[in-house]
Amino acid sequence: MDYVNAKPIELPVAYDYSEEQATNDLVESLLYGSPSGTPGFSPGSKGDGKTRPVFLGAPDASAADAEGVAPAAFGSSNRPFSTARADGATGSTNKIYPYRASGRLFATINGGSGTCSGSLVKKGIVATAAHCVSKYGANQLYSNIRFVPGYKNGQAPYSTWAASQVRVLAAYFNGTDPCATPSIVCKNDVAVITLGAQNGKYPGTNTGWYGYGWNGFGCTNSGLTHITQIGYPSCLDNGTIMQRNDAQGVKTASQSDNTVIGSLFLSTNISAMVNAACAATPAAC
Repeated sequence: MDYVNAKPIELPVAYDYSEEQATNDLVESLLYGSPSGTPGFSPGSKGDGKTRPVFLGAPDASAADAEGVAPAAFGSSNRPFSTARADGATGSTNKIYPYRASGRLFATINGGSGTCSGSLVKKGIVATAAHCVSKYGANQLYSNIRFVPGYKNGQAPYSTWAASQVRVLAAYFNGTDPCATPSIVCKNDVAVITLGAQNGKYPGTNTGWYGYGWNGFGCTNSGLTHITQIGYPSCLDNGTIMQRNDAQGVKTASQSDNTVIGSLFLSTNISAMVNAACAATPAAC
């Protein structure tokens, strides 16, 4: 795995999502009733905090500039938000709970290395986006998928962990998923990765993990919620430092039940679409 020169795995972008559409979606969201099923929640854990540092190589900060990757403001969704570093050049935020439960994801794609973000939701279970582990409709997973919790500027404080199993919903995998924008804004762009144990232990033992909710837990009856993203967008610090985005989100039927938010995590001036609609856990970038 080439950790230093890994390229960002392309994030699906809804170019045709307009401010007018955002306004209509907000009105539409007020018509929602309570989600079906009984809301529930599985609590997280802070772990014991013990590190297992591994140096992965110092990234070249100039590479992102050469590729023209740059941040842009996202106000067209009419959702208030803020984006900032979760970790600076110094300090150890990446080794403090809850931040250390998030990490950088790597995969081999067509012989090269790709990178994304993910979050632990159990000791050895990572939640991420389906587009981070497979190409929409290709019926094939990327290979050599690895998770690096608490990644910071080439350092892996809790070691690296290989995927032993990856699960993607069949509709996304085979290309039959209902998508507001074909292959881009889809209902089931979500994946779950089971990590292989090391000496009988999983990374959550040290890092802890986030809780997760279902059936609209954490949402109002009108579909409104608060989304916190923790990840490594390549448009900010070349993906080498953990970033945090906080935003109001609203479940939007016209966008395949995605939760629409505002964010600086992308490099195109549109609204970000968060695929676990009204989820309580931080979304993958």
